[in-house]
Amino acid sequence: MRARIYQPARNAMQSGTAKTHDWVLDFAPADARQIDPLMGWTSSADTQRQVRLRFASQEAAEDYARARGIEYDVLPPQKRAANIRQMGYGENFATTRRGAWTH
Repeated sequence: MRARIYQPARNAMQSGTAKTHDWVLDFAPADARQIDPLMGWTSSADTQRQVRLRFASQEAAEDYARARGIEYDVLPPQKRAANIRQMGYGENFATTRRGAWTH
């Protein structure tokens, strides 16, 4: 059983950074999914795929995996670009705007 330890990226629907500070331990799929011939749903007998554990730090996640004999890979965190400027909605209509605002 192999696992990966990573820090999740921000959801595309989020403007903040909630739930991106924890570290997550996910198990890799042990077998491929099968398609149910009657309904067309995909299913798997692998229940480890449903397990997602959250930890406060990378070291805590690694300690957990080592204590239980789980092989793991650590993925480096993806950091946000530093040159993103915070802007409010009202700045779209500012008189000092560089480009023309049209519909």
